[in-house]
Amino acid sequence: MSGENIIEADDKDFKEKVIEQSKRIPVVVDFWAAWCMPCLMLSPLIEKIAAEYKGRVLFVKVNVDESPETSREFGIMSIPTVKMFKNGKEVDEFLGALPEPLIKEWIEKNLKE
Repeated sequence: MSGENIIEADDKDFKEKVIEQSKRIPVVVDFWAAWCMPCLMLSPLIEKIAAEYKGRVLFVKVNVDESPETSREFGIMSIPTVKMFKNGKEVDEFLGALPEPLIKEWIEKNLKE
């Protein structure tokens, strides 16, 4: 599931792997679950895009079933939810399985801001 530019985080290490990392590189977090069909459709796109943005953006996957505290803290009500963190803060999100061009457009917009 994970490429070298995609790591996994959970309730124990989310702050370190996402919040702290986002102070040096933008972090895109994919909140997902194994039973979620749209999540499974989004996953290969995220892997492809992560390879293209290697070194510019870090990608993190958070399984909502295994990380209920983090999911609650960030208000995850439906999945997939994808959020971007920069400078230790959440800056944007999208919900659902978007097509690849729209995901890239979303990333580019947030990299510029």
